[in-house]
Amino acid sequence: MKIFSFPTARGTPDSRLHDEARDWLVLLTSGQATVADAKALRQWCAQSPEHAQAFEHAKRLWQQLTPALAQAQAPRHFGRRAFLGGALAASVALVMVRVTVPGGFAGLSADYRTQVGEQRRVELSEGISLELNTQTRISRREQGIELLEGEVEVLAAQPLTVQAGAGWLSASQARFNVRNTDHSVCVTCIEGSLAVAVGGRSVRLDSGRQLTYDAAGLGQVLTVDTEAVIAWREQVLVFNNATLDTVIDEINRYRPGMLVLLNRELGKRRVQARFSLEQLAGVALLIRDAYGAKCTQLPGGVVLLS
Repeated sequence: MKIFSFPTARGTPDSRLHDEARDWLVLLTSGQATVADAKALRQWCAQSPEHAQAFEHAKRLWQQLTPALAQAQAPRHFGRRAFLGGALAASVALVMVRVTVPGGFAGLSADYRTQVGEQRRVELSEGISLELNTQTRISRREQGIELLEGEVEVLAAQPLTVQAGAGWLSASQARFNVRNTDHSVCVTCIEGSLAVAVGGRSVRLDSGRQLTYDAAGLGQVLTVDTEAVIAWREQVLVFNNATLDTVIDEINRYRPGMLVLLNRELGKRRVQARFSLEQLAGVALLIRDAYGAKCTQLPGGVVLLS
């Protein structure tokens, strides 16, 4: 049995950083990492050169373990203590460090749901239909529905109330798109009109207008390209002058595994792009070729871009 050891003494600052870095690797390769986790990792690595170096060290170790993990005949679980204690048997498999369900615990009992990359149509009632995008959870409520997490296009030919985050949407004749991700809700009116109420304030949205809100309140009403907003209905993602960070976060909603961009300057680059969902399996290579990023493959479909 080959043992991988770490020379840093327990309790030292270096040891703490290496422990945290290995925690990040375990989470990323667990299959349960979220877009928010990827953002948090970028922020963690950017805290100092020492943080970035600790993550590189953990990444190199993980790559050494990958061939042994692939050869293991049956998956076994290992605890955090075994990994962080300074040694790891080469035959062990990945551990599930947490269960992350879109919409939190409420998402476990959602009436309608989609998985990664899945889209689904729901006929809620006569005159009301829902188009659920990837990783979406919706529950029925007495007067309508609640969007717990994800994105949905709603076609309402009769009165409907939608709860999403800290707000309520009301419409009687409208087609609109609602997205509830990262504790923020974005509402886009495609046709007709609807009312958005948050924290005692109410705003009317007409066709071609968009509004974002969170627990702190309402944002500004903007005029947007509605075709770009609902391009996902045609299996396409459209990015108009978006940062590469934003592009990667969006791509992660549609593909298994996780793309993690660790280069902060590269993440600020502006992107004009149009991707078919069928292209997303090889999108890391497209980013590598277009921007010169270095790609590191990890278990569980995780690709680190630096």
